Amino acid sequence: MKIYISGALKSFCSRNAEIDIQGNTLREILKSLVDEYPESAKIVFDGEGKLRTFIRVYADEDDKTDEKHWDDDLSSYSKVLLLPLIAGGAPAKCVISDERRKDQVLDDEEIERFSNHLLLREIGVKGQKKIKAARIVVVGAGALGSPVIQYLAAAGVGTLKIVDFDEVQLKNLQCQVIHGLRDVKRPKVASARDSIRSINRKLNVVAENVKLDAENVGSVVEGYDLVVDCSDNYKARYLINDVCALRRIPLVFGAIYQYEGIVTTLNCDGGPCLRCLFPNPPEPGLVPTCAEGGSISPLGGIVGAIQANEALKLILGIGEALVGKILRIDALNLKFNLFNAAKNENCPICGFAPSIQEVEDFDYEEFCGLKQEEEEEPVERITPEDLAARIENGDPLTIVDVREPHERAILRFPGAIAIPIGQLARRQNELSHDRDVVFVCQHGQRSVFAIRTLREAGYQGPAYSLLGGIEAMKDLVFTSEGGML
Repeated sequence: MKIYISGALKSFCSRNAEIDIQGNTLREILKSLVDEYPESAKIVFDGEGKLRTFIRVYADEDDKTDEKHWDDDLSSYSKVLLLPLIAGGAPAKCVISDERRKDQVLDDEEIERFSNHLLLREIGVKGQKKIKAARIVVVGAGALGSPVIQYLAAAGVGTLKIVDFDEVQLKNLQCQVIHGLRDVKRPKVASARDSIRSINRKLNVVAENVKLDAENVGSVVEGYDLVVDCSDNYKARYLINDVCALRRIPLVFGAIYQYEGIVTTLNCDGGPCLRCLFPNPPEPGLVPTCAEGGSISPLGGIVGAIQANEALKLILGIGEALVGKILRIDALNLKFNLFNAAKNENCPICGFAPSIQEVEDFDYEEFCGLKQEEEEEPVERITPEDLAARIENGDPLTIVDVREPHERAILRFPGAIAIPIGQLARRQNELSHDRDVVFVCQHGQRSVFAIRTLREAGYQGPAYSLLGGIEAMKDLVFTSEGGML
């Protein structure tokens, strides 16, 4: 049996995306995987030996995530896929009413501008009026949001709200094609708004430079027909999902990581929500984010274009939406897979007896079940300033870089020992119990997880996590070539 390892899970399987595994049942296959790659046990299973809730398991296109399927005979299947959160259905029902469509008028310029749409039997004049009447929220103006915003604007969506709280950085220009050099250090929403105006000045553009939380997310989506999730953090994704599930607003979800992407349509026509599929996100620091792990430049365009296509199909009420389906894109090997994604009847927000009645703010670690107990030994932090001073003073230190090799190639920490998180437990004998050890990663989350992993493995030496990671320290001690001053 071939088992395919998706996304950041590959880091715990010696970077292998495809593995030949012995076993006739999923239980046997997962045991064989862990036996061959012991580091994978940490990311696939939690402390109680249960499958982590941010992973789904498929045999071919059939969902086998529920443990009740783990003893099924898989001899008739060709492959198994482990799909982590990064983050057909019946013909879609149009989300725009006939009354709103009839209120729209297309002038001569719009007739010419949208002539290619008007030639399509499924769209025509009525369909273009639906697009003009549509009110869509796009959360995130980055790699995914760039193509989504541009294509929806070009298609003639009447009102576009863009939500983001970041400024444009030079490194964004590699894949966030809605921004240019002149936009560096400008709010992303302002840059995106100007780009839309250069496409079509007749559109109503609402730019909201805000960070989503439980208090404002309701007002962000109020009065809109559809939300497209192009965000880049797990907290925002669950806030967006929850408000859309509670208000019955369709949500087009997209996510990318390195060479892979996923797209699905949530909270639509009785289909699942995000919590149905992935009850919890990965715990902080367990897997790199896209910002840490990177992505190939066109991937955001591929996935974002599919999201825009899904949004337009819902607006028009044509074709088959990705309701109850997850589309996985493998840009490296140019493969597309479509997987079933069933609604969870016991989902706490959209199930038959929901326990969540309103959008709630949450602590990320507590949400993932990681809130540190009082009796648990806390993880000590060291500030970039203190570490720089200790290095300058020549203090005896061991610095351990837990990032992946491709991250270290961009910016190295001279003198650091490179030990990825998945190897820490078996390589702990390389660390002295009598010497301060500082663990570093890109942003300071994975280093905390690294120390907890070592503690669980029995390491008792002094260990510190670099607060804010290398990103917070590079302006103090690093040159642009990756060396230290």
